[in-house]
Amino acid sequence: MKLYFSPGACSLSPHIVLREAGLAFTPVKVNLKTHQVDGGADFYAINPKGYVPVLELDDGTRLTEGPAIVQYIADQASASKLAPVNGTIARYQLQEWLNFISTELHKQFSPLFDQSTPDEVKAKQREKLAKRYDWIAQQLGDKDYLTGSSFTVADAYLFTVTNWARSTGIEMARWPVLQSYMKRVAARPHVQEALKAEGLVK
Repeated sequence: MKLYFSPGACSLSPHIVLREAGLAFTPVKVNLKTHQVDGGADFYAINPKGYVPVLELDDGTRLTEGPAIVQYIADQASASKLAPVNGTIARYQLQEWLNFISTELHKQFSPLFDQSTPDEVKAKQREKLAKRYDWIAQQLGDKDYLTGSSFTVADAYLFTVTNWARSTGIEMARWPVLQSYMKRVAARPHVQEALKAEGLVK
């Protein structure tokens, strides 16, 4: 398999999940400004949407969209328990988290990365995100991870997106529970491997 990624982007989530699952893969770096793959190939030829992640299977099939990719990976390594069994209420609850993170967090960060977004709009986005984090902190409570004591693909996604908070002006000190959670996830050996591989930590 190949994972097309850009350092620190949302592709970090499936990158973490692949390492947690223990699956063999080749990371392929993408420059999202030039839309070129390392080596100069046109990334649009790989994903016409123009963004990461893309998971290319050994038969050439390509999957896009992070929530779909991480569930596929989890199902290829069921012993890792990165996702509950398909068809169970626990699996639908996991999908609930993935959808929430995708729409209520991930996409809400987008205007904060756009230099053309007016400051007043950015301020409103930060307020909106803060309310979402208020709710997440409440749901976490004293649990280690989003769904309980086990790390899942939803945790990889939340960790990835929440890593954008500091650079976009969102102060995480407001949520001690989330700060502890982020440290807990960051301390996982496979998470450290992914962060180092992307050049995000030394």
